[in-house]
Amino acid sequence: VESKEFNPQLFSIIRGIFTLAICAGVATSVLMAQRWSKAEKERRKAETAMAKAELVNLRQQVNPHFLLNTMNNIYALTVFDTEKAQKAIIDLSKMLRHILYDNQQPYVSLEEEVEFLQNYVDLMMIRIPDNVEITRECNIPSNCQIHVAPMIFISLLENAFKHGISPEHKNFIHIKLDADNDNIVFSIQNSNYPKRESERNGHGIGLKQVERRLEIAYPGKYKWEKGFDKNKNIYSSKIIIYDTKLYNH
Repeated sequence: VESKEFNPQLFSIIRGIFTLAICAGVATSVLMAQRWSKAEKERRKAETAMAKAELVNLRQQVNPHFLLNTMNNIYALTVFDTEKAQKAIIDLSKMLRHILYDNQQPYVSLEEEVEFLQNYVDLMMIRIPDNVEITRECNIPSNCQIHVAPMIFISLLENAFKHGISPEHKNFIHIKLDADNDNIVFSIQNSNYPKRESERNGHGIGLKQVERRLEIAYPGKYKWEKGFDKNKNIYSSKIIIYDTKLYNH
C-alpha cells in the first residue's frame, strides 16, 4: 500500500485558516455582544425616560382631581362657618406647597408626606358629621430618613372619605402607617356606603392611577391588598412597599 507523505506546508496553511476562523468568530461574538449591550442600555434608557414622562403625566392628572375635591369641600364650608373655612384655606396652602414643590421630586421625605396626609384629614374633619369615628396611627423611626414616592396614599384617603360616611349610620375611618428602613405599610379600614352613580364625581380616577404609579416607582417591590367584607360592611386597603432602602438616602 502506498503511503502519503506528510506535507508540512499544507498543514501550516490549514492551521492558519483554522486559527483565523476562530479569531474571526471570537471577534464577531465580541462585536455582537458589545452591540447587544449598547442596544440594551439604550432600551433601558428609553424605558426609564418613558416611565418618568408617564409619571409626570400621572401627577398632572392627580393634582387637578385632588384640588377639585378639596375646593368643593372648602366651598361647602364657607356657607356655614367662615372661621373654619379660613383654617381650611391655611391647611390647603400647606398641602399646595407640598404638591407644587415636593411632588416634583421622584421621592420625598416620608415625614413630609405624612404631614401632607395629616393636613388632608384635618381639612376633612372640619366638615364631617359627629357620627364618624376617625383614628390615626403613625409609627415611623425618630429622625426618619425614609423617602417615598409622593401622592400615592392620598387616593386611598379620598376614597375612604368618599365612600365611608353616611349621615344615617355610625361610620368609621381607621388610618395607620408603619415604616422602617425595609418596609412602608399604609392601611385604611372604613365603613362602606358606595355612592349612587348620579352622585359620583371623578369616576375613580385617583384609585385607577395608584397601581400604575406604584408599578413605575416600585416595580416588583410592592403589594396592594384591597377588598370589601360584606358581612361587616368594611372596606380595607393596604399598600406594602418592600426594599425601600433602594430609594432612601
